[in-house]
Amino acid sequence: QKQLVESGGGLVQPGGSLRLSCAASGFSLEHYAIAWFRQIPGKEREFVAKVWWSSGNTLYADSVKGRFTISRDNAKNTLFLQMTSLKPEDTAVYYCAASRTAGTNANNYDYWGQGTQVTVSL
Repeated sequence: QKQLVESGGGLVQPGGSLRLSCAASGFSLEHYAIAWFRQIPGKEREFVAKVWWSSGNTLYADSVKGRFTISRDNAKNTLFLQMTSLKPEDTAVYYCAASRTAGTNANNYDYWGQGTQVTVSL
């Protein structure tokens, strides 16, 4: 079965850092675009960042550009999101997702992880 599993979320103070991981199993990410989304209860799911697996090309939302870095480990079939200079506004459930289609719309993504909670607070 195809599966994505996120980990690494937690509580961090403003200005702090976290690294999220997304491990894929049951399929290779080689031919996918894989992305991070986040969602606050009552809000629409928001695009954060994505990487085209084969090329390594990346795209970031303006809200996280310069603070977050998306990367991948081909051997481990795993996606990462390194988050620095975290703000309270970054508090959300973070999801990884894979798609064979273009775009940053969540509706275009086929496979999703269960999500991991990130809370930025004093």
